[in-house]
Amino acid sequence: MYEIILYTVIAVAILSTVIMLFLRFKRCPSDKVLVVYGKIGRSGDGTARSAKCIHGGAAFVWPVIQNYEFLDLTPISIEVNLTKALSKQNIRVDVPSRFTVGISTEPEVMPNAAERILGLQLKDIQELAKDIIFGQLRLVIATMDIEEINSDRDKFLANVSKNVEAELKKIGLKLINVNVTDIKDESGYIEALGKEAASKAINDAKKSVAEKDRDGSIGEANAQMDQRIQVSEANSKAVEGENLARITIANSEAEKREKEAEANRRAVAAEKVQSAKALEEAYSAEQSAEMARAERERATKTADVIIHAEIEKQKAEIDAEAQAETLRRRAKGEADAILFKMQAEATGVMEVLSKQAEGFEKIVAAAGNDPKNAVALMIADKMEQLAKIQVEAIKNIKIDKITVWDSMSGGSGTPSTANFLSGMLKSIPPYEDVFKMAGLELPNYLTGTKKEIPEDSIGTEG
Repeated sequence: MYEIILYTVIAVAILSTVIMLFLRFKRCPSDKVLVVYGKIGRSGDGTARSAKCIHGGAAFVWPVIQNYEFLDLTPISIEVNLTKALSKQNIRVDVPSRFTVGISTEPEVMPNAAERILGLQLKDIQELAKDIIFGQLRLVIATMDIEEINSDRDKFLANVSKNVEAELKKIGLKLINVNVTDIKDESGYIEALGKEAASKAINDAKKSVAEKDRDGSIGEANAQMDQRIQVSEANSKAVEGENLARITIANSEAEKREKEAEANRRAVAAEKVQSAKALEEAYSAEQSAEMARAERERATKTADVIIHAEIEKQKAEIDAEAQAETLRRRAKGEADAILFKMQAEATGVMEVLSKQAEGFEKIVAAAGNDPKNAVALMIADKMEQLAKIQVEAIKNIKIDKITVWDSMSGGSGTPSTANFLSGMLKSIPPYEDVFKMAGLELPNYLTGTKKEIPEDSIGTEG
């Protein structure tokens, strides 16, 4: 019993596997492109492939690691109503056209379609292609004259197809057809060209008709002249024996010839008058066409000068604005640098003063919070420098030569030379005087105690 159940389960599993394999084998219709994506593998250069595109075949899509979608090859019609596109002559033209595009089936282009438009709606694809066509159509018009665009449509369509198809391939599309309905310009230049061509054709036709009429009249007159000559010769031979009849016939023929000649003269004159009028009208039409052409060339040259001047003006304004912006930024940078420097200096001064204040506070605290003792400590610390300053006061005195004649008359038994040196040293300000000038007072242990000398001891010696 268990064996039957086991065999049944195995058979069902095998059958399910086979059915699943058949379901995962996808065939691609002729009007679609099968795109398999997921883990596809690597291309010939070793880079990972984003998708595998198949047209007109089939592929097995592995479950879990792969999936698939179809790209529709139905042609897409896009209406492009380009207006005011600038031509090579700086004349704006309107070029209404209709482009037909579709998904490309070229092996090197299909991956672009799979990467860029897979999953997009038809409307989104139309807008994307429309933007590309607009740009390339403007680019082609800017490189061609209006005469080329209007008369040489094959060249215009070839340039458009070349530029547009190259850009559409980048997103996986192919250009199928281009149809330009009509071309117009806002200045009426194309219409003027048409009127000029029509006027020239009409004048040529009128001239040809007048020439044909003239040739026909001349031929008719020549035929009549030959006929008259032959008839006259026959009549003269027939009535040769009858003088009276010949005279009568001759007179009749003479009158007839005079009337015919008068009629022929009038006919020829009328034909010449009509021919002259036709030529006059033709010359007038050609003169009008030349004047229109001259006016167009003048307008074109004037537009070129004005547009060039406008471009130079805008360029000068842009340069001036750029220079002004540069000066403003440079001035702002210098001002910021000066402000930063002054802030740094102020911070440094504040830091020095703060440290000095902290040092003074610690000195006063070390002196038992007695400012006088603190000053004494500071003076004791600077005594060496003060003594050095006093020595430096006379150190640099240069005495080239001193000659002393000492007569020992210095008083109190001291020589004059000793009194000279003592006076020189006394010229240095004492410490006490220096401190008094600074508003300070030396401690007693630095000034010493002054002893009074009795007056009676002056001048005596033990």
